Amino acid sequence: MGEVKKRRVGDRGQITLPKELREEFDIGGGDEIEIRKESGKIVIEKPITRDDLAAGYRARADQLRDLDEEMDGVSQEADEYLGDVPEWE
Repeated sequence: MGEVKKRRVGDRGQITLPKELREEFDIGGGDEIEIRKESGKIVIEKPITRDDLAAGYRARADQLRDLDEEMDGVSQEADEYLGDVPEWE
């Protein structure tokens, strides 16, 4: 668990997120955050945007494409080393 930062809750229920956390999680004025109760705790997090999700899918597709190319190379090496093998029954 990281360093604990304490903040006082204002009369209207407002708190200020520490600057270090705002910078780390790229949260700026006007940004939307999600607040929910989870296992008896209050959880505050930045929601995943469509752009974030799309970037994650693109990165995963790139990883899978790289793996596919690597496996093709390994398969060719195995064919060269082992020669023709009988079909599996």
